[in-house]
Amino acid sequence: MKPVWAAKAARAHAWVRFKSGRRWLLIDETMPRDSSINSAEGMRYDAERSISLVDADIENPGIEGVRSTVSITREAARAISITALETLREGARFMGVVGSRGELVNPFGHIDAAIWSEQEVPGYMIETAYEYCEELTRIEAGNFYHSFKYLPIEARRAICAYYAFCRRADDIADGDYIDSFPGGSSDDPESVEYRAHIERLTGTSPVVARDHYDDRMSQLFFYRKKLSSAYGQVTSTDPIFIALKDTIRRYNIPRQLLDDMISGMEDDFHRNRYETFEELYSYCYRVASTVGLVCIEIYGYSKLEAREYSEAWGIFMQLTNIIRDVAEDAERDRIYLPMEDLRRYGISEEDIKSGAKLLEHPGWKPFVDEYIKRAETYRDKAFKLLPMLDRQSRYSPAAMMAFYESILKKINKKDGDVFSERVQLSKAEKISLAAYVYGRYRFLAL
Repeated sequence: MKPVWAAKAARAHAWVRFKSGRRWLLIDETMPRDSSINSAEGMRYDAERSISLVDADIENPGIEGVRSTVSITREAARAISITALETLREGARFMGVVGSRGELVNPFGHIDAAIWSEQEVPGYMIETAYEYCEELTRIEAGNFYHSFKYLPIEARRAICAYYAFCRRADDIADGDYIDSFPGGSSDDPESVEYRAHIERLTGTSPVVARDHYDDRMSQLFFYRKKLSSAYGQVTSTDPIFIALKDTIRRYNIPRQLLDDMISGMEDDFHRNRYETFEELYSYCYRVASTVGLVCIEIYGYSKLEAREYSEAWGIFMQLTNIIRDVAEDAERDRIYLPMEDLRRYGISEEDIKSGAKLLEHPGWKPFVDEYIKRAETYRDKAFKLLPMLDRQSRYSPAAMMAFYESILKKINKKDGDVFSERVQLSKAEKISLAAYVYGRYRFLAL
């Protein structure tokens, strides 16, 4: 994934799904119980004001069927007793998340078991799991963590747990991180069967080397198993999923949103070209819009339209990432820009792979101008989300939106030159922008 937010409001989810054209419209009748929305207004929330427009796998829904069956059970996984573990507490650096050299340490990393035998995990272990997620976020997401710091403590911990979940999935799919699932491997019969099903249903061969495909898809398969523990009776020994399970219980976060994010990670192994913007939108929804949709469940919101605007938030940020990273992606034989749009401007795959030479192409600047205008339409919708969030929670998404808006403006000002150097904000620019956003969205009326 190319990297995306309050008072808690209890919610009861009722997802309604129907088809309109080529898209599935997901209407969530959910309303915060302390919301100003009345039930009559909620029932009038029709297709024209749909919350989520999800194109994923509508032509082959069997893929989602295979993914939805992935789960972990007490009978099929090796378990360890929390009571037995506590006897080792003095001998191991148990319950510490920062090592003697300041590095992040998994407090349960020495456990060779996938789940706890007990159904409930003690509170002090949940607290440690949250500490682990927060430290991981602080180390690996400095900019994002800065925006999280001003959230109410419960919301901040929940956001860090969710960020850690997303970060590790991305590390597995797009990096060299090796996730641990005791007893799991690429040769595991369940993993082999899962990969075979997905490959058959996509109707395509992997776009990466076979050994890399088997290894990464296997790890994502077992990562999905860990996710199932956050919604089931058993609990993973992975601190990320201990904290995530508590977050899911507190905020009633739909599993589909987290499953879709993992599916987005898998997509990168099955396709490296997107013919239409509609196809690209489906990918962006999975890897980015789902993040915003989860975050607003933690922030809390006052109107149902917040879901539509949160979806747009993710699309805007992902489109910005894609245009910024064109050169880097092309080096890995990945082109996320819609191919039919490129062809309208006479731009070929070879042109995209040519790097800085693309700046000499007469079609590149007009293409970038059109692309940025499209991204800006989603930006404008995204900013409509902010007034619907609690004032204490607005700064976090507002800061991220402002940072990405500034990056997009820089790309526009440079006439689409994303090749000479990576387009990013300087430290001074970030500090100045953060101060402005903090003052505006925490203290001033919108």
